[in-house]
Amino acid sequence: MSTTPNPPVSSDQRNATPGLSCKLSANPQDALSSPAGKKPAPPCTLVIFGAGGDLTKRLLMPALYNLAVDGLLDDGMRIIGVNHGERETREWCDDLHTSLQQFAADKASTFHAGKLDDNAWNWVAQRLEYMAGEFESDDTFAKLKQKLDQSTGGNAIFYLAVGARFFKPIADRLGKAGLLKEGDGANGGFRRLVIEKPFGTDLASARDLNAHILSYAQESQVYRIDHFLGKDTVQSILAVRFANAMFEPVWRREYIDCVQITAAETIGVEGRGRFYEQTGAFRDMVPNHLFQLLGIVAMEPPNSFDAEAVRNKKAELFDAIQPLTPDDVVFGQYENGPAGVGYREEPDVAPGSTTETYAAARVFVENWRWAGVPFYLRTGKRLAVRRTEISVQLKPVPFRLFRDTPVNALTPNVLTLRIDPTHGSSFDFNVKAPGPVMRVGAVQSSFNYDDFFAESANVGYETLLYDCMLGDATLFQRADSIETSWRAVDDVLHPGSGGAVAVRGYAAGSDGPAEADALLARDGHVWRPLRQNTPGGKP
Repeated sequence: MSTTPNPPVSSDQRNATPGLSCKLSANPQDALSSPAGKKPAPPCTLVIFGAGGDLTKRLLMPALYNLAVDGLLDDGMRIIGVNHGERETREWCDDLHTSLQQFAADKASTFHAGKLDDNAWNWVAQRLEYMAGEFESDDTFAKLKQKLDQSTGGNAIFYLAVGARFFKPIADRLGKAGLLKEGDGANGGFRRLVIEKPFGTDLASARDLNAHILSYAQESQVYRIDHFLGKDTVQSILAVRFANAMFEPVWRREYIDCVQITAAETIGVEGRGRFYEQTGAFRDMVPNHLFQLLGIVAMEPPNSFDAEAVRNKKAELFDAIQPLTPDDVVFGQYENGPAGVGYREEPDVAPGSTTETYAAARVFVENWRWAGVPFYLRTGKRLAVRRTEISVQLKPVPFRLFRDTPVNALTPNVLTLRIDPTHGSSFDFNVKAPGPVMRVGAVQSSFNYDDFFAESANVGYETLLYDCMLGDATLFQRADSIETSWRAVDDVLHPGSGGAVAVRGYAAGSDGPAEADALLARDGHVWRPLRQNTPGGKP
């Protein structure tokens, strides 16, 4: 898990000679220099199943490019893209280059200097190789084994950037071909398997997938990826908690009233209606992304930042989550509103669909630190604003001292950790307002990352890929944590006598269904307004 910021691009890289073709037969260029305090990852072959997919174009290849700019990839790096359909390596390479150029123009913050560095791209391009093959054909894996046996080292990472239906077939054929056996290859080395979410769709399917994969590989070889954990602002939660004496002493039930975790989006399903009909907001976000944020916020302090020390504490936390019931959740579906058409009018969505596009949940952690403290989770599409944040609300102080003053209520102290799209934190507290009488006013202290740190090119996968190459599994999910997370929500996915959760309507562009407000009102709490950035309510 990287903890030091990346430096800006060097002048040598900015002034590199143009030339963007794939020179596959050329000698490798000299390694790009790595940042101080960081070492390049060991040489390995990265095999990407799904080389022609959106994930490879939008996230994996930009992340690899950024790692190359930072000098964190070894000269012995190879990238083999596997996909159905015959095509030349040069064609695949040119397609990736075109995508990178477009992303660099559209999203300057994800690339150094907001444009492609020719030297870094050529370095990556020389290491690309396309291999046609069907994911469920034994011939594909025989060809792949031959290529890996001819490589200069035995280190290999198999990245499953494919639909979930291919996870088991690919793992099965990798195992049967001996490709997951560590020590294979000319010089021996590691073999690692990276799997994207969704890792199962409920407890039974997650257990089945885990058992299937672990029949061919050791747990230490499996890297279950959750891209939320690749965000610097998410990793920073650990620093906020454990590197500041002012926070950890009050990070417990005696002082904290409730915790709210929000992942709100303004977009709809964006042409992914067929996928969303089978998944819904709850499965898509709650037992993975939002539970991962919950785990980092609520876990006990580890003895070190060693991968297993951190993952052990997160596993303990997930195991302590009180199983949710249908009464603990609210489902919603966006309807026609200020932000657009309703979900049922989206392409590939059934006219009478009951799939939820919004989910809110009340979660309790049954351990000594958090007993009785509610954690409120919410996520949804077509909401008022795009925002991912964690708000930790402290218990109110006794009002007695202020009862004879013109103060109707005291604004609660709230620490808000902003993850997306703005990066930073704020703290709401009370001060005396100017004037001759004791009148309390709410104020806010805040900081933005951009004001203190140089901007770092990042699409969210750089740290995850780099850590996988290093063998650091801190930011990856373990089998037991996956299963305990699904177990906590299984009664919601497969309700018993209580019946299925009703899906409530909400206008596109609103804060969500009114029933979500009622969920918090039971405990005397209210949601942090999505459109409010300051205690005074200014948007």
